[in-house]
Amino acid sequence: MKAQDIFIAHPQTVEQVNALKAFMQALKIKFEVSKEESYNPDFVQKVLESRQQAKEGKVTRVKKENLKEFLGL
Repeated sequence: MKAQDIFIAHPQTVEQVNALKAFMQALKIKFEVSKEESYNPDFVQKVLESRQQAKEGKVTRVKKENLKEFLGL
């Protein structure tokens, strides 16, 4: 039998990681551990800064008719 559900957990400590692994193994559930980060922390910081700038009105507005010139096309 195969279930359609996928569970994604975000353990925050080594103890939580070990408990999750032990639980999955005890129930004989196949699982995989990804060491890959979802997003580069520098990228996340830039996005957060950009959002803050937008809230503060620090944006550049370009009219549709000037878009090609703005992009240098």
